[in-house]
Amino acid sequence: MDLFEYQGKQLFASYDIPVSPGDVATTVDDAVAAAEAIGDYPVVVKAQVQVGGRGKAGGIKLADTVDEVRTHAEAILGMDIKGHTVERVWIEKASDIAEEYYASFTLDRSAKTHLGMLSAQGGVEIEAVAETDPDAIAKIWVDPVDGLTEEVARGWVAAAKLDDAATEGAVDILQKLYRAYVDGDADLVEINPLILTPEGKVHALDAKVTLDANAGFRHDLFEYEATQERDAREQAAHDKGLQYVGLDGTVGVIANGAGLAMSTVDIINQVGGSPANFLDIGGGANADVMAGALEVITGDEKVRSIFINIFGGITKGDEVANGIVAALERVDIDVPMVIRLDGTNAEEGREILSAHTSEKVLTKPTMLEAAEAAVELAK
Repeated sequence: MDLFEYQGKQLFASYDIPVSPGDVATTVDDAVAAAEAIGDYPVVVKAQVQVGGRGKAGGIKLADTVDEVRTHAEAILGMDIKGHTVERVWIEKASDIAEEYYASFTLDRSAKTHLGMLSAQGGVEIEAVAETDPDAIAKIWVDPVDGLTEEVARGWVAAAKLDDAATEGAVDILQKLYRAYVDGDADLVEINPLILTPEGKVHALDAKVTLDANAGFRHDLFEYEATQERDAREQAAHDKGLQYVGLDGTVGVIANGAGLAMSTVDIINQVGGSPANFLDIGGGANADVMAGALEVITGDEKVRSIFINIFGGITKGDEVANGIVAALERVDIDVPMVIRLDGTNAEEGREILSAHTSEKVLTKPTMLEAAEAAVELAK
C-alpha cells in the first residue's frame, strides 16, 4: 500500500520526525487557505502523485504570495504526470537547504533482515547514485531483535560522511525512522531528501512510504485505503478481494499462490509472450473466486488468451476443476483458455475438465507446455 507524500509525512510526524508544516488540498481555494494558515511565505505547492519526476513535470512550484499559490494550484491540480492525474496538492513552508541526504529502511529478503541505506548524495534517485557511485551509499543490516541503537546509528552516519553539523539530528531521525518502519509495518520508508538547514537543523523534506497491507488488522488504514491509486482492472480485482497487479501484455494469468503466480508471469516471458497481469487467487479456487478472477481478466481489452495455472495442495484438484467448470457457465469468455492442473487430486481434476475442453478451452500437463500454448494462442 503506497502512501502519498503528505500521508508519509503525517506518519513520520506521529513518530516525532520533524517535517515542514503544511496541509493537503484538493481544490484551489483549499490550497490558498492552507498557505494562509501557514502564514509565512514562501511556500511550496507540491503535486501529490505516486510517481517520481514531479519537479521536472512542473508539479512542484515555489510561491511567494497568495496569488502565486492560486496560480500554481490551478495549474497543478488536474495535471497529468506520467499517467497520474493530480487530484491533491501539499502546501508546505519552504525550507532553506544547506545539504541534501538520503535515508531509507526496507527488507533485505535475501539476508532475511532489515536494510538501512544512507547517503550524503540526496535529492536524486538512489538508483542513480548506486550506479554512478555505489560507495556513496552506506548500508547497515539491522537485526529486528536488537533494533537500531544510538551507537549503531552514529557509526552509520559517520560511514555515510554526513556533515558534522547534521550528526545529532540525523542520528535522532534515523532511530525514529526505524521505529516508524517497524511499528508501522512498512515495506519501505524513505526520506529523499533529508535536509540540513543553514541553521543546523535536520528534517524530512520528502516522504515515501509503502505499508504492508497484510498487517492492516493491526492498524487503521481506512484513510490510506480510500486514496489508493488503482486502474480500472486493479479496482475491480480489489473489490472482489483478489491479489492483482495489472501489466501490459496479452496473456491473462490466474494462479494460486504468489510464488506460482510470479513464476507463471516469468515463464510466459521466457517462451516469448507478455503477461497481462499478476493474479493470485490464494488457497481458494471455488466457483465464486474463479468467476471473479475470470471477470477481471476478461475485462482487460488487451487479453488475447488466459493461462490458469493451479497447483493443488490443501485445495484439491477436483475442487478446482469443479470451480473452473462452474465459473465458465457464469462468465462470458471470448478468448481461448489454457489450464494446467497439478498436485493433489490432479488426475481427478483433469478428468472433470476433459468433458469441457474445446478449441477455446485446452488443458496441458505441464507448466511449460501450457505457457507455450497460451502464448501461441495470444498471437
